[in-house]
Amino acid sequence: MAIRLEIQSIVSDTRASTRKNNLNTLEIKNKIQDVSLVDVYTISKKIDKKKLEILSNLFYNRSVQKASYTSPLHPEKFDFAIEIDFLPGVTDNVANTAREMIEDKFKIKFKNGEGVYSSQVTFLRAKLNSDEIKKIADSLYNPLIHRAIIKSFKDFICDKGMGITIPKVTISTKAKVDDVNLNISDDELIVIGKQGIKNKDGSARGPLALDLDQMKTIREYFKLQMRNPTDVELESLAQTWSEHCKHTIFANPIDEIKDGLYKTYIKGATKIVRDKKSAKGRSASGGDFCVSVFTDNAGGIIFDENYIITDKVETHNTPSALDPFGGAVTGIVGVNRDALGFGLGAKPIINRYGFCFANPDDDSPIYKGKNFTQKMLAPKRIMQGVIAGVNSGGNCSGIPSPQGFVYFDKRYKGKPLVFVGTIGLIPKKIKGKKAYAKKAKPGDYIVMIGGRVGIDGIHGATFSSEALDTGSPATAVQIGDPITQKKFSDAIVKEVRDQDLFNSITDNGAGGLSCSVAEMAKESGGCLVNLDDVPLKYPGLAPWQTWISESQERMTLAVPKNKWKQFVNLMNRRGIEATIIGTFTNSKKCVVKYKNKTIMNLDMEFLHNGLPAKPMQTSYKPIINAEPKLKKSSNFSKDLLKMLERQNIASYDFISSQYDHEVQGNSVLKPLIGRGRVNSETTVNRPIFNSKKGIIISQALYPAYGDIDTYAMAAAAIDTAIRNAVAAGANPNYLALLDNFCWCSSNDPWRLSQLKQAAKACFDMATIFETPFISGKDSMFNDFKGYDEKGNPISISIPPTLLISSIGVMNDVSKTVSLDFKFPNDVIYVLGETNDELGGSEYFSMIDEGCIGNTAPKVDAKKNKQLYKNFYKATQKELVTSAISIGRGGLITALTKSSVAGLLGVDISLKNLPGNWSHDHAALFSESMGRILISIDPKNASTFENTMKKNIIAKIGTVKKDGKLKFKNKKGKEIINITVKKLLYSYRKTFKDY
Repeated sequence: MAIRLEIQSIVSDTRASTRKNNLNTLEIKNKIQDVSLVDVYTISKKIDKKKLEILSNLFYNRSVQKASYTSPLHPEKFDFAIEIDFLPGVTDNVANTAREMIEDKFKIKFKNGEGVYSSQVTFLRAKLNSDEIKKIADSLYNPLIHRAIIKSFKDFICDKGMGITIPKVTISTKAKVDDVNLNISDDELIVIGKQGIKNKDGSARGPLALDLDQMKTIREYFKLQMRNPTDVELESLAQTWSEHCKHTIFANPIDEIKDGLYKTYIKGATKIVRDKKSAKGRSASGGDFCVSVFTDNAGGIIFDENYIITDKVETHNTPSALDPFGGAVTGIVGVNRDALGFGLGAKPIINRYGFCFANPDDDSPIYKGKNFTQKMLAPKRIMQGVIAGVNSGGNCSGIPSPQGFVYFDKRYKGKPLVFVGTIGLIPKKIKGKKAYAKKAKPGDYIVMIGGRVGIDGIHGATFSSEALDTGSPATAVQIGDPITQKKFSDAIVKEVRDQDLFNSITDNGAGGLSCSVAEMAKESGGCLVNLDDVPLKYPGLAPWQTWISESQERMTLAVPKNKWKQFVNLMNRRGIEATIIGTFTNSKKCVVKYKNKTIMNLDMEFLHNGLPAKPMQTSYKPIINAEPKLKKSSNFSKDLLKMLERQNIASYDFISSQYDHEVQGNSVLKPLIGRGRVNSETTVNRPIFNSKKGIIISQALYPAYGDIDTYAMAAAAIDTAIRNAVAAGANPNYLALLDNFCWCSSNDPWRLSQLKQAAKACFDMATIFETPFISGKDSMFNDFKGYDEKGNPISISIPPTLLISSIGVMNDVSKTVSLDFKFPNDVIYVLGETNDELGGSEYFSMIDEGCIGNTAPKVDAKKNKQLYKNFYKATQKELVTSAISIGRGGLITALTKSSVAGLLGVDISLKNLPGNWSHDHAALFSESMGRILISIDPKNASTFENTMKKNIIAKIGTVKKDGKLKFKNKKGKEIINITVKKLLYSYRKTFKDY
């Protein structure tokens, strides 16, 4: 028996108005006269008639809505109805919450085969043909996860509504374990490694991402065992050895670097920095403040005498290309679990984000499949879905999301980059034990908590190790459930952890149980798992699917047997499912059983360290780009307005304002600054309310510089991530970094040479600035292979991209400096030199799209380091009224942002601007590194100049209250005269309708 409960608004529905506006932006412009919505809950369970009225009251507000479970609701006039619901097995968060509401109200439980399913019907009043209504439906759903039903008014009335459909998962194949014969030709091994294990019908299960050498190594191992591997064993090795998990490109020897890029340049730099700092001891003045680096789910640094803060930034690129909302939600709640999985569990207290998109106005289609099949989502749809996904994941979890950025380049059309990060807070000690240390012990129960396992997320890890093409599996897409995660997150950090009820914890992320259990088993020395005990979303999963599924909202814990009852009772009281699925051992084996048979028996050493090394060679080739011709100009006002309207410069407050940054009440420096609400590159939060200490975070990336020189790109990102934080008052001696490499075609020797140069820059910059790397992540194959709108084969690779994130501790948040000009007559200074460095700049791209130039900004790290140290002294003396790091768009863009934020004018002369610049274009728009723009109270000017006397600084102007931005060049000629009001309009214009 199924009940269809429908709910309709009886007042104006803003959701419907928004949808109408969005639909009218399609090619079908102004044809849609009206839109209305009906929300639907289909309940597959026998419920007493007396309870139905009570039940319906749970779901609607009778003062603004009406509900019906006996007949369909619809507007009086409409032409078409489109219902969107989820495909079978796809996580339905709204329905999950609805089910819990019913269970709580009536004290009942839904059994296997029963459930709640949500959907929504969009009613349209519009005269449309079949192609137009299909185009509208296509804009409302994603066929990878949704189903759409379209009915005309006549059909709707004839059918008495949309009908009842239960999207249950039905798995017809018998759950069993298969042996895989590897005693086959090399060509056949290659096919299995690329396409996956073959089913009996000849279809492939999905990519293993194992190359020939890896497949041969596995074959030799099992020859010694005198047997073939089971499908469970082969799938488990593929997950554990995947690029996503093992980071093989960073780990393997490359050219003369025998220990690989990671150990040599990233981990190596951190060791050098920590050794230097260790000589100073642990102190806020610059000693070694690192606690845990590269060994846990996140990196950890000292916050104060009682607490540690953690940080981790992940990418979720490929899933977000297929299902932007689900991919982004999964990304943000997944990295939240990285905080929970640090030590014995850190409380997630801050989220950070970053998005690299293609131009949202580009609506030319691309396809994964031949003959115009498997159409990819448009850039605008991807952008909107990703932004909404991170919104949902963060806001529903009660974690502030103050810091982030958005960057556009047409090459992100094949794959967007979705960076998501979480900062956690954990005590140094809990009941006398180090809270940042964890270790599963032999005899501990293996316990899975949170969500159940389904076929969503199959091959997620191996999928992310491949280019996006026609073989990319839909099952790799997952949808996160932040409400479920919020419940167990609070239970862990507020109760279970502090009662010392477990010995270790980690996230069920890439590779699912196959990776989380096997990783924790390294701590104890082995494991024994019984797959029959793993709770499933629906029956019929094959053992290999259960073992590697990445279904979301799950953690794995090591719980001592004598604490199990207390642990499970607490979880049950909080509505969290907790299940024993095995035992940690010291057998040196990873053993998995199913129906009393051993289906996996691998040596821990082979599982984790058996991956064969694959030496790599690079092939360097210099890049020579076209140089745009600069036209002589005596007036740059139009150029400035045009610059402010560029997607990489314009306000993205449409993102910042929808992400809750005030929840938890710890925000100090906000994401939008001043009366003009300008996006800040840096934010500050105070996590302990009775302490003045704060956490300062920022980030930087410069993909366009990589088109010239990836060493310069990486150096600029590090310098800027540090400088952004320093400009807001951070101590440069107490900053740590995180690296996220997103590369393309990473088996190409030329791309590897670019990667090598970028990694070397990381080493050079980090060791000079003395900023340790504490965590990182790489994503190596961000390529798309498919077909364009004419059916021609195309390949789209992202530009090599390196995101550097910075995190530090401020001793006194009251000394935070914001970017907005605050007082007329304040003196304006530029710190650092401006040079003819327009290569890869926004200005070059603006005046001649496609022209890059050849002079990317260089970083003088030693000089900049001294400048930042002295500037920090000035902020501690409270001499600085405002400060902004000069970055993308150059000096004029930084000045404009400070003016617009404060709604104050400026009077500027370039006469004394330091540096080797040769023309006004460079003075205004060069993106030279190491520069900070500040304003100072005139009475503090002398003290400030004395503080900075060994650095290159110059007084260039004054803050004015006349509301105009005026610029004179070196010869005293006015080259810009424009009102702040016009600047503000241009700054907000680009995304004002989003």
